[in-house]
Amino acid sequence: MASEGVSYEFSVGPVHPALKEPLRLDLTLEGEKVTAVDFELSQVHRGIEWLATGRNPVQILYLAERVCGICSICHMLAFSRAVEAAAGIEVPPRAQYIRTVVAELERIHSHLLWAGVAAHELGFDSVMHYTWRARENVLDTVEYLTGNRISKAMVTIGGVRRDFGDKQLARIGECIGFYRKCFGKLEGILLRDRIIRSRTRDVGVLTRKDALALCAVGPTARASGVMKDVRHDEPYAAYQDLDIKPVMPEDVLGETRGDVYDRIAVRVHEIRQSADIIGACVKGMPPGKIRHEDKSAKILASLLPVKGEGIGRHEAPRGEVFHYIRMAGQEAPSSWKIKAPTYSNLLSWVPMLKGAQVADIPIIAASIDPCMSCTNRAVAAGGKDVLGNDALRRLSVEKTRELRRSGG
Repeated sequence: MASEGVSYEFSVGPVHPALKEPLRLDLTLEGEKVTAVDFELSQVHRGIEWLATGRNPVQILYLAERVCGICSICHMLAFSRAVEAAAGIEVPPRAQYIRTVVAELERIHSHLLWAGVAAHELGFDSVMHYTWRARENVLDTVEYLTGNRISKAMVTIGGVRRDFGDKQLARIGECIGFYRKCFGKLEGILLRDRIIRSRTRDVGVLTRKDALALCAVGPTARASGVMKDVRHDEPYAAYQDLDIKPVMPEDVLGETRGDVYDRIAVRVHEIRQSADIIGACVKGMPPGKIRHEDKSAKILASLLPVKGEGIGRHEAPRGEVFHYIRMAGQEAPSSWKIKAPTYSNLLSWVPMLKGAQVADIPIIAASIDPCMSCTNRAVAAGGKDVLGNDALRRLSVEKTRELRRSGG
């Protein structure tokens, strides 16, 4: 047992079973209690924003979709909205409704994926397998609609790439019917189980004051009582025709504590809300075309002389995703910047983890649904700090030889 008042430095990551992506948490412990928190990002560098400087906006769409494998529609949608704002492109109403449907299908699959990860961090792998089995329905539906389960390639500048016929709309109806039917069981497993409740109630608390001060977004902010949701605050797509009210803990639980349990509750009830939004879109789907312009060559030609800036916002499953683009009268944009919701939510870890027990670190870290691939998009470097392929290979060989000599 540790002596009273003695502190220990403890690191989690960048590679650790409790972490699904590279990240380093630096913690100070007194016994089993966390007394100080810091973290280090940038374990992965992909340079997606830099790659875009050599591509035209239609080509960048495929980069945007790959910022995050889970939120692929989110980044395509936000990027497209930014380009459309810069170029003054109007999206047809039917395309706006289809965009909303695929975005909410993505929210359902993302929240179910997170629920499984959260259950795993708590040691409930049976719950993980149940939620992931339930998630298969929405993934199968997305595959039926788009041809793929993950990279859907649905959104394009000025609209969407595929229309929904009667068969597709019927399949969507079956999907949301499935989740309405199993919602009670999901709610019972994740919110009424005594052990899950005891492991998450009053654990990892983020107060409303801290959530506002640290600019938290998405379910992380809403679970702390901050009514922040782009679909509600600045409606877009089909959301402007719907009455979207953010899911808040006091509405579903009767109170707000800002703990891990509240964050679970918000996401679980957003699954039902997404099913309702999709149902309303299917019922009210307007007729008409699905693209501002059918030919990509004409879209590119219209974008070439554009000079100006545009922003695109979307309420992703983790919170607001923000894209900024600057066009300078040339084929490729002169600037493209992304602010992913994880970037906004990471600082929430500090008040959440302070005072927590070591055993609660995994579920607290997972409770903001972090995505490091969204956050680690680029690395700033210059001069001798830039390493080419030959230099990287040489350093890797030298390191391998060093490990072999030391017996590592």
